[in-house]
Amino acid sequence: MGRRRLIKGGTVISVDPAIGELSPGDVLIEDGRIAAVAPAIANVADAEVMDAADRLVLPGLIDTHRHTWQALFRNIGSDWTLAHYLTGLHGTISGLYRPQDTYAGNLLGTLEALDSGITALLDWCHNLNTPEHTDAALDALVESGARTIFAHGGGHRHWQPVSSLDHPAEDVRRLRRGRLAGDEARVTLALAPRGNQFATMDVTAHDWALARELGIRISCHFGDGAWGLGRPVAALHARGLLGPGMTFVHCNTLADDELAMMADAGCSASVSPDIELQMGHGWPATGRLLAAGIRPSLSIDVCSSNGGHLFGTMRATIGTQRGFDNEAARREGRESVETMRLTCRDVLQFATIEGARACGMEHRIGSLTPGKRADIILVRTDALSMTPLNNPIGQFVYNAHPGLVDTVLVDGRVLKRGGVLVDVDLARVRRLATGARDGIVQRAAGRNGLRLGGDWTPLPLAAPA
Repeated sequence: MGRRRLIKGGTVISVDPAIGELSPGDVLIEDGRIAAVAPAIANVADAEVMDAADRLVLPGLIDTHRHTWQALFRNIGSDWTLAHYLTGLHGTISGLYRPQDTYAGNLLGTLEALDSGITALLDWCHNLNTPEHTDAALDALVESGARTIFAHGGGHRHWQPVSSLDHPAEDVRRLRRGRLAGDEARVTLALAPRGNQFATMDVTAHDWALARELGIRISCHFGDGAWGLGRPVAALHARGLLGPGMTFVHCNTLADDELAMMADAGCSASVSPDIELQMGHGWPATGRLLAAGIRPSLSIDVCSSNGGHLFGTMRATIGTQRGFDNEAARREGRESVETMRLTCRDVLQFATIEGARACGMEHRIGSLTPGKRADIILVRTDALSMTPLNNPIGQFVYNAHPGLVDTVLVDGRVLKRGGVLVDVDLARVRRLATGARDGIVQRAAGRNGLRLGGDWTPLPLAAPA
């Protein structure tokens, strides 16, 4: 981190309104921080010059909610409903994970995210069946080199709604006292409780108190399908449990006045339109959140159903909301909207600075602002799909994909260069992941018909005694 790097001659999209876009533009990195952003920076002594010609230079993307452990069962549920997912992943597979399987899944999933330009990831880890699982998950995050927020989500037995089990507090306290004591490190701690959709209100109050005790943020599922119809946010509001430092994931079926309560309390939101549309959570809440005064962040959710990069999520977000807006105009007797309510710039902000805010890190990451950590990506514009470069932000949102992510830096350290992850034994990662998956399938011994190939539809399981 101590070395200087000068990213030179790129098309800089800073996501900082005071800096804007520079073409060409340079970015100077010193000691892992952004030292300067300008149209031209003279060659700096002892700096490695990184040629950014034919490249977009942007802040790294931020995924604010991913169940990374599920990467081992990538796309097994691409044709599943929410009920299939709950039965298949949580009812059939999750309890069979050993700590080394959790490590393999987290390493694979986090490196996949980095490879696609996601430099910061909130790992919503809700399969921590023992402290050994917790340590294994965290080991993988640290090894990956990514900036990660380890959101402790409890274990398999806690996810039997409506649960009367408190969050495993001692495991979280152990992390806060030890490996994740600091809030300015590359890997930090958050709490991923079930909330009053999946646990009793008394348990919810206990879990919220744990987060306050430890001084960590909360990320929680709310408004995902029928569970959100019981006015869970209003119930939190009535108990005095709403406040800043909380991110509500999904929000589809929350009432408009509940979104207003969230906004008044300083809460943030994370939307996952791909999964929400597939699993029947309800229509993505992007427009309603904006109307309430909340600018959402974006998340992948589960790679067991959809892809692991934010390019598809950005396109799902903008396409769905533009469809809503045009339909609303037609209902009002107009052919379409006069101007686009949701722009490509908005969606880029959702994937960067709003993601940073949802993680409590807007002072550290999310834009190319001098003083912030140097979490930066370079995206190729010399591909046919990006030529000619007429609208850099629009082309990034609509045309870019992981294969165009040329360079990735976190804290100024190069983790991907020339389209290839640096110092990663990809054969080892693939071998660990495949072996872990195979072991789980073997231990399942056909439980609930579990099989690979894409044609397994999990059957409902009997409720636990």
